[in-house]
Formats: sequence, structure tokens, C-alpha cells
Amino acid sequence: MQPRRKKAYLGFAVIAVFAAVTIAAIPSAQQGVPGYAYVSSEMILRQTPGFAAAESTWNAEVASMRADIEEMSRQLDSAVRAFDQQSIVLSPTARQEKQDELRNLNEQLQSRGNDAQMRADQRQRELMAPLEERIQAVIDGLRAERGLGVVFDVSAPGNNIVSADPVLDLTSTVVRRLTGGSE
Repeated sequence: MQPRRKKAYLGFAVIAVFAAVTIAAIPSAQQGVPGYAYVSSEMILRQTPGFAAAESTWNAEVASMRADIEEMSRQLDSAVRAFDQQSIVLSPTARQEKQDELRNLNEQLQSRGNDAQMRADQRQRELMAPLEERIQAVIDGLRAERGLGVVFDVSAPGNNIVSADPVLDLTSTVVRRLTGGSE
């Protein structure tokens, strides 16, 4: 090879290697195939078939629990008012007995309130679990179908995503698949 051709060939080879390394280093998102996407699980859940019925059931059950707690709270308030009016004429022993009785009623009210909250939380999990499982299955399917490594939830507490390309948003696709719509 002539020295000029050799230099041109080496220059071309260096450029070709540099181009190959550069193209390989370009993130897949720039090549049109991102390794990640995101959804708003809150928005998806609200649009999932069956959500309105589950939410309505839960609200009715919680309303019943609240009514029970509110009635018990009214009874305690009434007992406290009666005690306040009578405390002056009560003997120290009778006053102490009434105060102990009111303290017990208050503890019962707090205990029943805590129990009701735990039951409400448990019932909400029971009602939402089948919906969340269906949603998760669709998201997992989309992730695998599109070759994604990660799908973020932008509605999750503590989410640190402050800006994202709307093209990567799978929320509407998940909703369409859950509701039987076409893409």
C-alpha cells in the first residue's frame, strides 16, 4: 500500500471504529427502544372495571363503622357533660368512680376506633387486590412485550420523577387493555 492510501485507510478505520463505539454507547432510548416507561397506577386503578363497585362497597362499609363510632362518641360526650354537672355534689369516692368509668368509656372508644380503622384498611385491601393483580398483569405484559427493564409508577408516594417524556407513559395503554379497548 502506498503511504497516502495507508494513512487514508487507517484514518477510515479509526473513524469506523470510533463510530461503532459511539453508536454502541448511545442509550437505547435514543435508538427508539427505551429500557423504561412509566404509569400512573392511581389513574389506572380509578379507570379499571370494577373499581367503582369496590369503592362503593368499601364506602358503605366504612360509613357503617363511622356511624357506630360516632354514636359511641356521642354517648361519651353526654356522659362527660352529665359528670361535669354532677361532680360538685358527688362525694370524692363517687367522683373518682365516675372518672374511672369515663376513662374506661374513652379507652373503649379509642380501641373500637382503632379496630374499625384496621378492619377498614383490611377490607380495602381485600376489595382492591383483584383489581391490582389484573393491573399488574397488564403492566408486566407490556413491559415484557416492549422489552422494558423497568416501569415506574409516577403516582407512588416518594416518587422522585420530576419530568418524563409522555411517549414513555403507558397509563392509557394499560387502561385500554383493562377495559377491552383497542390500541
